[in-house]
Parts: sequence; C-alpha cells; structure tokens
Amino acid sequence: MTTTAEATYIWNAVAAEIGEGTVCHAGKPLIFGGAKIGKNCKIQNLSIIGPGVKIEDGVFIGPSVTFTNDFVPRAINPDGTLKAGTDWHCEETVVKHGASIGAGCVICPGITIGEWAMICAGSVIVRDVPAYAKVFGVPGHVIGWVDEEGNDADKPVQHNT
Repeated sequence: MTTTAEATYIWNAVAAEIGEGTVCHAGKPLIFGGAKIGKNCKIQNLSIIGPGVKIEDGVFIGPSVTFTNDFVPRAINPDGTLKAGTDWHCEETVVKHGASIGAGCVICPGITIGEWAMICAGSVIVRDVPAYAKVFGVPGHVIGWVDEEGNDADKPVQHNT
C-alpha cells in the first residue's frame, strides 16, 4: 500500500493507508490518519473518512459522504477542559469489497456495509447493511437487492433490516 494519493489531503501526523490504483477526485476528500483504503477505490470530492474506517478494495465513495467514528462526541470534559486526543474512542467501520455509497450519505460509527451493497444518495446508515442490499432513507433501510453491476436483483426484501 502507498501512504498517499495525488489530490488527497491527509489531515493528521499518522498517514492513512491508501491502496494502489485508488483515485481521489479534485475536490480533495479529507482522509484522516488511521483510515485504511483498499485498492482501486474511487473517492469523490468533499468526503470525510476518519480514523477507524476501513474501506476494502473496489469501493465507490460518492461526493460529500461523511463517516462518523465516535458514539459520544464531546469537545470538553464535564469540568470544562478541552478533551485530548486520548479521550476519544474511535469505533471501527468497515465497507466491504465492491460496495457503493452515494452522495451526501452519513455513515454512523461501528457499521459494516456488506460486499456489493448500494447505499442510495442522502441516506443515513445507523445499522449494518447486508451484502448486495440496496439501502435508502433516514434511517437507511433495505429497499431491494442489487447484483455486482448495480442492477436490481430478484432477492426478496427482508423488511426487518
């Protein structure tokens, strides 16, 4: 793995891991140290990928996608002092091989998005997403299934996800 990609801004002293062939587009996504991005991914402008996020090979991240990584974000302690870096606990979030996340999505911490899943634009993902699921909404819910090319598939929708 390389430690940087052209047109990518790495915000942190510890470099993020960005795989060979990954393309980060001109609007410069913000990729924090501690993030791990696989090979042959496409990451669009203005996306935010923080520590604790693992993106496997072949994933598409649309414009302005935000990965959150802390269940209890606070700037200060109860006594009013500023929290230090050691006060944060980053949850691991995983985006599996071939998945696609549409523009403007928010991915909450601790989520796993399954292989080849498709997250529709504007969705807020608050729970794990099964492989090949097509997810939409706030909060995101399964509305159908897709194949590896992103076409609708005939797998029945499970309404309890």
